Amino acid sequence: MKQGYLSQYFDGVALKYLSAVEADVIRSNQHEFNGVESLRSILGEPSGKVRFAARFLYLSDQDDEPVIEDGFLTWYDARQRAREDRGVMRWEYRLYFPTNLVSQCAAEGDLLVIARRADGDLLAIVAEKDTTIERQLMWLFGFSDLTHPGFSVKSELETEQDRIGFAARVILEQIGIEPEEEAPNYLDEMLARFGGNFPKTAEFSAYARSTIRDLSSRDDPDTALVAWMEREEILFRTLEKHLLGEKLRSLTQSGIEDTEPFIKLVQSALQRRKSRAGSALENHLEQVFTDHGVTYTRTGVTENKLKPDFIFPGINDYHNAVFPQARLTMLASKSTCKDRWRQILNEAARIPYKHLLTLEPSISENQTDEMKSEQVQLVLPRNLHPTYSVAQQAWLMNVEYFTQMVKQRQNA
Repeated sequence: MKQGYLSQYFDGVALKYLSAVEADVIRSNQHEFNGVESLRSILGEPSGKVRFAARFLYLSDQDDEPVIEDGFLTWYDARQRAREDRGVMRWEYRLYFPTNLVSQCAAEGDLLVIARRADGDLLAIVAEKDTTIERQLMWLFGFSDLTHPGFSVKSELETEQDRIGFAARVILEQIGIEPEEEAPNYLDEMLARFGGNFPKTAEFSAYARSTIRDLSSRDDPDTALVAWMEREEILFRTLEKHLLGEKLRSLTQSGIEDTEPFIKLVQSALQRRKSRAGSALENHLEQVFTDHGVTYTRTGVTENKLKPDFIFPGINDYHNAVFPQARLTMLASKSTCKDRWRQILNEAARIPYKHLLTLEPSISENQTDEMKSEQVQLVLPRNLHPTYSVAQQAWLMNVEYFTQMVKQRQNA
């Protein structure tokens, strides 16, 4: 196990696309995969039937939350008894799947991922065919293509390619793994600065930027944006762990037996995380635009009381009928997209060609093709571009280019 690499969380991983027969197997009552000998490198040589505790997930682009069920996977050699009793020197490895909500979702062409966790348990993921999460999992584990019908296996996850950066953290969180990164050196300072409470998002974003003194968006807005987001995430998790820990201890010590306060505390924490991520991205984008002398309006009101994230050069220009349409720009910012990017299509009627900035890696070609057809231009920090296909990269726009573009339109 190596800190900061995939091996911190996984001992090995195997991927394959499900054939029609295999999809039927895990949906039906047969439940067994044959031809899985390559899994020995991560599951080991079975002696009898080896039962692994497993978490099953089904992921698609349509649903914000995965289908999750806990259960078991059974790994065994169907010929072990014949070798021991009759000396028949054959091996036939099999992997047994239970019937559950996840297996019933599986279809031909879906991606199956079997990952062995560092604690020995398994993670079994089915990702819908041709989706963003399928592409993301392929990229995360370092596979560009799966050409043969069996499992493609990796038991070494400590190469430079396996280092956990911003994009990898985004994907890991989608499969229920929270990278363990904290900044304990800043905790006392944050507690003193914010009075032992969660500050407003703008205040916290400004604080996060102040802790990276040698980086300016004037020099490299793409690098700065990602670095600021990473730092804010780490600082927030550090503060959150401390404050939630105190609240949980208080509830426990007070002898409360009702589970409702605990449930509300967890729900509040999850909601805070979701809303904060989007606000943090907008806060840091504001700083980029300010550093470059770009004028804008954040959440200005357009038709039907809709509020685009950013209008350039400003909302008053947008509502000025004689202001040239060609000089107007709309930017939506979403830390992750899913299918929610379509929400931006009617946010500014005067601007038919929309820009969408996201931090989501490896969005599927199906999705980016739809964006093109709907006149939506995707903007990403430069260091996320390599997670996309070569064809997609030729179309992507980076933060620096976008910033220069809106400034040129502003000064035209």
